[in-house]
Amino acid sequence: MSRGEVAPEGVARAGRPPEGSPRRRRRRSVLDREGPLASLLLLPSIVYILGLVAIPFFLAIAYSLSTATVGDPSLHWAGLTNFRRALADPVFVTSLLNSVVMTLISLACVVVLATVLALVLSKDFRGKWVFRFLVLLPWTTPVSLVSILWLWMFDTLYSPIDWVLRTLGIIDGNVNWLGNPTTAFAAVVIAQVWRITPLAAVIVLAGLLSVPREVDEQAEIDGAGFWRKTFQITLPLTLPIIAVATLFGGILIFTDLTTVYVLTRGGPVNATQILPTWAFFKGIEGGDLGQGAAIALFLFPVLLAFAVLILRAVRRSEVS
Repeated sequence: MSRGEVAPEGVARAGRPPEGSPRRRRRRSVLDREGPLASLLLLPSIVYILGLVAIPFFLAIAYSLSTATVGDPSLHWAGLTNFRRALADPVFVTSLLNSVVMTLISLACVVVLATVLALVLSKDFRGKWVFRFLVLLPWTTPVSLVSILWLWMFDTLYSPIDWVLRTLGIIDGNVNWLGNPTTAFAAVVIAQVWRITPLAAVIVLAGLLSVPREVDEQAEIDGAGFWRKTFQITLPLTLPIIAVATLFGGILIFTDLTTVYVLTRGGPVNATQILPTWAFFKGIEGGDLGQGAAIALFLFPVLLAFAVLILRAVRRSEVS
């Protein structure tokens, strides 16, 4: 074909197949079909779930039914022996109760603080975006660094909390925050609340921003004040979002190992011992992999029951 002549319609250019060729139609049909495209987009998530959730979960079941130890990791059948030993262990019972109580107290504080913080962040004021960025910092900081930060905050000799309380005349000397069962438990709760609240606040904020502006305007026209509009209109509409934030916060708090391990290592006298730390101490530091796996598996039914309760509550609120 000479220069300047136009290639006839349907002839391939630069090695590309013509528009109407079967190859081009096949490629376009694959990309336009929702089934194969959805499977392709879901493939990374499936690989992630299989690699980091499903395989470790089934390995934990296998270890919990065996006599595996660090010295001999072979899977010799042991039945339910590890579960019976765990239930007969008083430290396990203490760890389970501490996990539930710590999660409930922390969640109550997180939900209240996150809702208040989200209500503040939803308003228009100067520097709003900077304030939102600063609020997210505790969540973006690695949990190990957060735990070390609070370990310093509750230090027996150099605690800035003690300095403030001494300056205000509330205390005379230093407080052994992590050496007393009550204050150690409170310290862990404070660290958990400080870490989880930003995430919950962002989730609740997304729910608040999704409320139609017309609803607020109509409430203001009807003469509803701030408190009435908040508790009778805004919060009921965002209740499903608050429940989702509660679900995520509960899972993160209940399964957290690092905070307790860094702050108290479960002490004093197992006052802050929880299931993740006790499973770590028994399975890794103690070398009894089967016993550690059995203790860790007790997390699953508790979290499953918690998730079911939250999701049923969300469904009821949406129906009503």
